[in-house]
Amino acid sequence: MSIIAAFMVPHPPMILPQVGRGRQRQIQATIDAYEKVAEEIAVLKPDTILISSPHSVTYADYFHVSPGAKARGSFAEFGAPEVEFRLEYDEEFVDVLSRRAEEEKFPVGTLGERKRELDHGTMVPLYFILKRYKDFKLVRTGLSGLDLTKHYAYGMMLRDTAEALGRRVVFVASGDLSHKLQTYGPYGFAEEGPIYDQRIMETCGNARFGELFDFDDAFCEKAAECGHRSFVIMAGALDGMAVKTRQYSHEDVTGVGYGICSFYPEGADESRHFLTQRLGSEMQKLEEKREQSDAYVKLARASAEHFVKTGRLLQIPDWVPQELLKNKAGAFVSVHEHGKLRGCIGTISPVRNSLAEEIIRNAVSAVSEDPRFERVEEEELPWLEISVDVLGEADPVKSEAELDPKKYGVIVQYGMRRGLLLPDLDGVDTVEEQISICRQKGRIPEDVPVDLYRFEVIRHH
Repeated sequence: MSIIAAFMVPHPPMILPQVGRGRQRQIQATIDAYEKVAEEIAVLKPDTILISSPHSVTYADYFHVSPGAKARGSFAEFGAPEVEFRLEYDEEFVDVLSRRAEEEKFPVGTLGERKRELDHGTMVPLYFILKRYKDFKLVRTGLSGLDLTKHYAYGMMLRDTAEALGRRVVFVASGDLSHKLQTYGPYGFAEEGPIYDQRIMETCGNARFGELFDFDDAFCEKAAECGHRSFVIMAGALDGMAVKTRQYSHEDVTGVGYGICSFYPEGADESRHFLTQRLGSEMQKLEEKREQSDAYVKLARASAEHFVKTGRLLQIPDWVPQELLKNKAGAFVSVHEHGKLRGCIGTISPVRNSLAEEIIRNAVSAVSEDPRFERVEEEELPWLEISVDVLGEADPVKSEAELDPKKYGVIVQYGMRRGLLLPDLDGVDTVEEQISICRQKGRIPEDVPVDLYRFEVIRHH
């Protein structure tokens, strides 16, 4: 057996009467839909219920699965300690999953558990399920900061583990939708909020899982969504299957979106291998882009690939044009993989004998020395998208009014501390955001006066 059904559900603690104390009646449609989901799960009688939760242990580059034999938790944090849970984990499932991940060098496992107690993203679905069905073991997993293709691939690995063990598994993808749907809501309003909710309900409500990859990080962040990566893992668990889907409810009355859908696999469907399709399309675009790249980007790529493969610095190739050999300038090399930043290192002003050497050295640093990321591995090279920003002179400005996040990069300086941000970055739309990020990068307190500089760049893709 394998994944016998999957459900997309929200997790507002207020939905419990012991927490909501009457307020839960605002989302009665969500409650009614949850009861229906619980009834269906009771009929299915799964051996294992797998819950992916945004509020479980989460790492930037690793999917954490809760270890151990027992699971426990309560809603004490929300004023209802009497609502508590004690369940058994499916240890065999977790063990097989972890060993499979180790063999495939996939970032999944039980390491780094910071909080053992069940989170509310797990407990809200369990509250409804346990009222109707108790004869199951639990697998609880968090999400990660990895790209959406990795989340989808993780779902496929969960499906394969269920098949290998012959488990009847129900997948519960826990996650709220946008948190910025109403001005009176706890997180305010953003125009991206309602757009996200409409798009995700259409996408999931019609099982168009390939479209889940089209929600970029900047848009999702502005919408303040909660469960997107959880839904992507679920979609991966249903890869290659025809799916019968049903939308039960969608509410936004509290300012937070709550959507509930069910997904029942109905047999193999070769047209629904969405990760394969996505990667094929992405590779084609990358190859076309590489063919059109100029010498700046080709040199950065050649440097990065040479270092990753050999561990040595690239010597300047014969084909490098004179403008790169004669000129000097600061340069940043940025590396993205599947749409997410993978490394970015640069120099504000020239420190090498030529711009060519500047690019070669900074490309090596971008793939091996950015402290935010692990070193790039050789198998990642085909998926890397590389750009080079050549910096102009930095000029001091008297006020923020002279800045423009689309046109100018910014340097924020306080004594010997300095933070820099390139211009025209996804998700950075205001001067205030630019300066705030620069302060964070330079470890400069928000309340101290700073010197501001602006610079222009020539971006090479």
